[in-house]
Amino acid sequence: MAVRRNVDIITMGCSKNLVDSEHLIYSLGRIGFRAWSNPEKTHGGVAVVNTCGFIEAAKEESVNMILSLVEEKKRDKLDKVIVMGCLSERYRNELRTELPEVDCFYGKFDWNGIIEYLKQEYGVVERKQCSTNPDMDRVLTTPRHYAYVKISEGCDHHCAYCAIPLITGPQRSRSIESICDEVKGLVAAGTKEFQIIAQDSTAYGTDLYGHKALPELISSLSDIEGVEWLRIHYAYPNSFPLELLDIMAERDNVCKYLDIALQHIDDNVLARMRRHITGDEIRRLLETIRRRVPGIALRTTMLVGFPGETDAEFDHLVQFVREERFERLGVFTYSEEDGTYAARHFKDDVPEKVKRKRSDTIMAIQQQISSEICEARKGTVMRVIADRTEGDYMVCRSQYDSPEVDGEVLVRIEDLDGVNIGDFFDVKITAADEYDLYASPVKD
Repeated sequence: MAVRRNVDIITMGCSKNLVDSEHLIYSLGRIGFRAWSNPEKTHGGVAVVNTCGFIEAAKEESVNMILSLVEEKKRDKLDKVIVMGCLSERYRNELRTELPEVDCFYGKFDWNGIIEYLKQEYGVVERKQCSTNPDMDRVLTTPRHYAYVKISEGCDHHCAYCAIPLITGPQRSRSIESICDEVKGLVAAGTKEFQIIAQDSTAYGTDLYGHKALPELISSLSDIEGVEWLRIHYAYPNSFPLELLDIMAERDNVCKYLDIALQHIDDNVLARMRRHITGDEIRRLLETIRRRVPGIALRTTMLVGFPGETDAEFDHLVQFVREERFERLGVFTYSEEDGTYAARHFKDDVPEKVKRKRSDTIMAIQQQISSEICEARKGTVMRVIADRTEGDYMVCRSQYDSPEVDGEVLVRIEDLDGVNIGDFFDVKITAADEYDLYASPVKD
């Protein structure tokens, strides 16, 4: 059989996995392989699944993807199937037993072994390294104008429901210098917008510098010429570094946007979740954030159906969501994860039907809130970045919209003159629906 030096990389789960896949694509190019990210169909050769192990639904999705590729291998449409990432990090031995058709397994931190494996299997020689900065050894799978920048790995929190620390281990921050070097390299390649990501971005630097250094990092990144937007994801409310708010308020290229997972507001539930924060402390933090960064858009997630969650505790959460009026909000239903504190100490006693109903209730409330917030933006002028064309529209985003997860701003292509994908321009909002805005360009 002819050697098929094609690699299809299927990335499951979050943007942190996507960054790992981008590094792998670069490394594959150095040994003469051509790689595709999330192809509609495989190209023959090797398929790599970068798995997610966050919650049960994500694990099932990863396993189903592996099974489908194994079937392709049996039909000789693939030479090899390789599994990497979070699910493999945690359940490698079990997966080997259950899926003997998979050629090899790598975890979240040893996936570079894929390169050595393929070099040996295909008898290839590594090419000269293209970059002196290993943090820039990646090929973007996003549009060139934006990128995800992972500032640390791991998490030191041990929330009762969460398996992430069991998968990733303790926090390990990258240096400010290495992150700045990466961003400078991306700017040189045409990137303008940066999504700052980590398991807990607000704890960045505690292991490396002895204090929360996210404000210093964001300040340094915002000083880099060519950085148009910085957007912060996955903040943690406990011991939030308030100095960050001054930087967000003062720097035009730091988006007035914060992704901060709150999970609940009821004190009893928060205590059982081991969140180490009270409902009153959450409310005070949100008041401080909104006061010190006027106009900020807050994205959060809520977790419903945690063991023991009563109707009264859920009603407390409903009231909180109605009152706080988050610009962006998502809901997870609790799933029991092996080895977590909740799995060891609590019975998963909220029926699935009740969990789903509670999730639907919160999302229905949020849909109405989002619709009202979008409606209130009619007539305002916003700066947007052009992401892609879709039908008759240029699909854009404002500083309040992170890629893939938030709403978008749609501008009719026929109204645009000389605007290309990746360009920034001003628009006036003319219409709105529950999550998206419609706009016309502001003429000079």
